[in-house]
Amino acid sequence: MAIKIVTDSTSYMPDHLRDEYELSVVSLGVTIDSETFREEDIENSSFYDRMAKAKSIPTSSQPTPQEFYNVFENHIKDNHAVVGIFLSSAMSGTYSTACMVKNMLLEKYPSARIEIVDSRSNCLELGFAVLAAARAAKADKSMEEVLAQAQFVMNRSRFLFVPDTLQYLQKGGRIGGAAALLGSLLQIRPILTVIDGKTALLSKVRKKERAVQEISKIFLSDIEQRGLGEAAIHHINFPREAQNLAQQLAEKTGTVLPVYPIGPVIGLHVGPGTLGIVYYTREKRD
Repeated sequence: MAIKIVTDSTSYMPDHLRDEYELSVVSLGVTIDSETFREEDIENSSFYDRMAKAKSIPTSSQPTPQEFYNVFENHIKDNHAVVGIFLSSAMSGTYSTACMVKNMLLEKYPSARIEIVDSRSNCLELGFAVLAAARAAKADKSMEEVLAQAQFVMNRSRFLFVPDTLQYLQKGGRIGGAAALLGSLLQIRPILTVIDGKTALLSKVRKKERAVQEISKIFLSDIEQRGLGEAAIHHINFPREAQNLAQQLAEKTGTVLPVYPIGPVIGLHVGPGTLGIVYYTREKRD
């Protein structure tokens, strides 16, 4: 019995890795000006162009129970076990829907093995846990080892990011209007991260350039103290600057950092122009 790995579209897993590890991806949705799309079906650049002109605030939605059901059942019918690793339960109902569908399927297929994991993260921080599980599954490791490898990465991962503007955080209710206005006037840029499954403020810095320098400094300090597992640069419709950051860090670390875009579901909450570093270390942080 092979183990198949399932994740959701907010892992922003590049196609070559999906293919290499035969990953199944269920898609969240986005609604913009009353039109709804599966995140997997809309190009990032097209969405962000539309978002800039949108008459209303775009919203996101979790995958449908039917999409989970179809993906899980197909694997079960092929006599495979399933490990699903999904977007933080504190950010979306995706995880709880996956658990509900698991219970439905176990009534129909009582001998099936389905494990659902709350990543307590998003983007490639989620993706790195998925990849760890997928590598173990491809090496024919046991279910316990597959889950342990995902947990190993989850316990050591970090996502640091800097938005270009505070307006999207304000529109989404994550900061107040007065704070957004004052932040814009003073050119304050928050350094954000994910803690306990939620977006959290790490610190605030004047000007975006300094904020990007600060997340680079934190990253370099982390990997010097604890060793580097894997790392990548994330961006929201900001490819040139992301490539520049990747090159700067490659020169300092001797490691190539791939650059991966963030799609609409996460992007609509933080906004275009966001830069981030996502990574995990070999040793666990205190």
